[in-house]
Amino acid sequence: MLLQSTSVHAQAVPAATSAPLVRGLPDFTELVEQVGPSVVNIRTLEKVRQPEAGNGGPDEEMQELFRRFFGVPVPNLPNGPRQAPRQNRPQNEEAQPRGVGSGFILTADGYIMTNAHVVDGADEVVVTLTDKREFKAKIVGADKRTDVAVVKINASGLPAVKVGDVSRLKVGEWVMAIGSPFGLENTVTAGIVSAKQRDTGDYLPFIQTDVAINPGNSGGPLINMRGEVVGINSQIYSRSGGFMGISFSIPMDEASRVSDQLRASGRVTRGRIGVQIDQVTKEVAESIGLGKPQGALIRGVEEGSPAEKAGIEAGDIITKFDGKAIDKASDLPRLVGNTKPGSRVSLTVFRRGAQKDLSITVAEVQPEKAVAQKSTEDRKHNAAAPLGLVVAELSEAQKRELRVRGGVRIESAAEPAARAGLREGDVILAIANTEVLSLRDFEAALLRTDKTRPVSLLIRRGEVAQYVLVRPAR
Repeated sequence: MLLQSTSVHAQAVPAATSAPLVRGLPDFTELVEQVGPSVVNIRTLEKVRQPEAGNGGPDEEMQELFRRFFGVPVPNLPNGPRQAPRQNRPQNEEAQPRGVGSGFILTADGYIMTNAHVVDGADEVVVTLTDKREFKAKIVGADKRTDVAVVKINASGLPAVKVGDVSRLKVGEWVMAIGSPFGLENTVTAGIVSAKQRDTGDYLPFIQTDVAINPGNSGGPLINMRGEVVGINSQIYSRSGGFMGISFSIPMDEASRVSDQLRASGRVTRGRIGVQIDQVTKEVAESIGLGKPQGALIRGVEEGSPAEKAGIEAGDIITKFDGKAIDKASDLPRLVGNTKPGSRVSLTVFRRGAQKDLSITVAEVQPEKAVAQKSTEDRKHNAAAPLGLVVAELSEAQKRELRVRGGVRIESAAEPAARAGLREGDVILAIANTEVLSLRDFEAALLRTDKTRPVSLLIRRGEVAQYVLVRPAR
């Protein structure tokens, strides 16, 4: 009787159920059939000069040794034949394998996207389709900054890929890669998106996945479950040279912008404003009243640059560019780089406790110039300060040399300034968001600070500016 009662009670209470969040593993077979024909194998060759038969004897080898180590040809040996100069001897060029990679077809008329490092330095590029047809390809253009390249083969009616919307890609979503790892053509691997907006480069927020990527996969497509290409497989994190569960892909929206320019002109133009930047730390943000750490800290402004003409100063924090918020420092070069040179845009800087709107005309990126380190002379010792500093006025010549309106130069630093990293030669530009133009400004600003709390100093060291927190001695 008791057993029957227990049974009835158990049936009266329904079991709690919930729908599963994951409903089985995906089937990639249809994706492979759909996208596979659009993926190509890329082999690169380089031409190596080979001496003609009979010209590689001991005497020639001796001449080569003398040329390399002494910079002069070996004298003609008395018992050996006279040799003609090396540059006058006929030589043959032989194409030798250089590397292998992957790519995918952008257009039906033969434009193919791959990585710049796959074709870099190649004398010949050979593209093999899945139907085993081979074509010699022409390099249309390559951009090393983003590692994107476009090559062209003479063919038509090719199966082009569909480009997906990277903004719809979610962390945890299944993705697939097709490529030629170690030369094994049409190899399929799969995994999930591990992270987005991963910062590993100036111009690219990478897609991180756990899809198996190895040498030879470079340039191949990263494909979502709708059969759309969302990235180019480009890099791996590895301590062994092989796959370790972390791989990076170039987002397709960034790659498409680059490829469009490469196809149009063979090169990529980028904007520049002429600043050196750094991250804004939590401590600095709190000490200067910015609140949360955001924006790009300007550590230096190039002479004659758009930034200098716009009134940007070392120590400014750019919080907006062309109406777009700068959450972290790496956002700024991407936004500036994607701006057409010659465009006039607005930006917002945080300077000494207040927001300031400026207008700037973006220039075009030029080859990087070496930044000359400058020295200072004519020291004038002047006043001691309670921060452990001895400072001096800047001469007019020093101001012109440093391109600053004013400031005071540190002559010596003791505790607590030395503990904060300050040293002789640093130039103090501001104290606690108060600009320092002279020794009098420095002393007045110092008097207004709370001696029990850390004080922020904006300093100039060489060609860069940075914030330093000086904590009072306990």
